[in-house]
Amino acid sequence: MSTLSFHWFLPTSGDSRDVVGGGHGAPATGSGRVRPPTVAYLSQIARAAEDLGFVAALTPTGAWCEDAWLTTAMVSQATERLKFLVAFRPGFVSPTLAAQMASTFQRQTGGRLLLNVVTGGESREQRAYGDFLDKDARYRRTGEFLHIVRELWTGRTVNLRGEHLHVEDAKLVRVPDPVPEVYFGGSSPVAGEVAARHVDVYLTWGEPPEQVAGKIARMRTLAAREGRTLRFGIRLHVITRDTAEQAWAEAHRLLDGFDPDTVRAVQEGLARSESEGQRRMLALHGGSRDALEIHPNLWAGIGLVRGGAGTALVGGHDEVADRIAEYHALGVDEFVLSGYPHLEEAYWFGEGVLPRLAERGLWRHPARVPAGRDTVPLPVAV
Repeated sequence: MSTLSFHWFLPTSGDSRDVVGGGHGAPATGSGRVRPPTVAYLSQIARAAEDLGFVAALTPTGAWCEDAWLTTAMVSQATERLKFLVAFRPGFVSPTLAAQMASTFQRQTGGRLLLNVVTGGESREQRAYGDFLDKDARYRRTGEFLHIVRELWTGRTVNLRGEHLHVEDAKLVRVPDPVPEVYFGGSSPVAGEVAARHVDVYLTWGEPPEQVAGKIARMRTLAAREGRTLRFGIRLHVITRDTAEQAWAEAHRLLDGFDPDTVRAVQEGLARSESEGQRRMLALHGGSRDALEIHPNLWAGIGLVRGGAGTALVGGHDEVADRIAEYHALGVDEFVLSGYPHLEEAYWFGEGVLPRLAERGLWRHPARVPAGRDTVPLPVAV
């Protein structure tokens, strides 16, 4: 059985002991005292994630948060091993420049870049950036973009006159080493076609296991038609405690802090989203506070006030480990997690769940080398 990889999240729109929302047509929200996303605070989260054994940290993209490229370039200087899963939208920068930026990032960080390609599900937000293509056309452009970038990363000279992109004699002076892996999510048919042809890891938001199994089966079929195989990852929040009662008490505390007017405004915004994945997230709770545990230990409450990933694993450490093992049995090898606040929740998960997964043989701290080689001392969390 393969070893799992875990990634954390950098809250570049701010952090709080309550849920900070935004994105996919939802207004930015955050009750209580919000911690600003300074480089110092984000670096604190990144160092904690690195010490605890997370492989990478995801940064979001959009008008509601800080720029992912700039932020991670700065935070990378405060860490040594942690990689950065940088979200970016292909329509906002030329493919040749993006390939060059990725190459530079790899050299300046010692190969610590992963790319999360976000096509963009909201036409209104895309137009604010000067992008007037419709959703399906944006995905077709993403396919052309990834084709160009991947060719450039091999050192080839690229000439392409596509439906949306046109480059002549494009070539990188220095190619990235290693070549960054590409992560990508999308639930629509055209998104699946792009993923099957071009990406390394297909991501899904945290739907119940039976729905995730259906996505994985579909994507495996599409990739096989292209002569390729994919890895699979899932994006979830997490609330884990020493006992299930403590974890659910925290979930209920978050829920009690959701102002009804805020929930209504967020749900109205998300209902206008063009994203198929967002539609599937909304269907899990229907805007209601009732019956939010949609699968054992899978709670849809976050999605009442946050766009995008809207579900959380909630329970005692063993229960959360059980659910992770359940998703892994379906074919999920990578887990992109977050929690409020991100600094404290990283420790709850890293000190509570990861050791249990290690005992089951499902996880190993990335700083630990196989037996027989020189060992690397593990950082001590304080």
